[in-house]
Amino acid sequence: MNSVILGPVITEKSMNAIKGGRYTFKVAMWADKNQIKMAIKDKFQADAVDIATMHVKKRKKITMRREVTEPAWKKAVVKVKSGQKIDLFTVEQKGKK
Repeated sequence: MNSVILGPVITEKSMNAIKGGRYTFKVAMWADKNQIKMAIKDKFQADAVDIATMHVKKRKKITMRREVTEPAWKKAVVKVKSGQKIDLFTVEQKGKK
């Protein structure tokens, strides 16, 4: 199950979606919604209510006069039950000085 969820997607849009209980993950290309739901339950002890998956196309980047192709990957946006949260995304703020 650990190979289903590859990691969190940390962007400004995904961090704003956390307020609504939606968490964004990079998942394996072969994973379906049921496998993602079970992996969320096993890894984070949270109940997934709704899961939206999408394929992110590969793209080309030009860096230092070289063309690099980033591979395609799969993204899952998971909504958890109200009152539950995934601690992987919480950011602790230090006291202001």
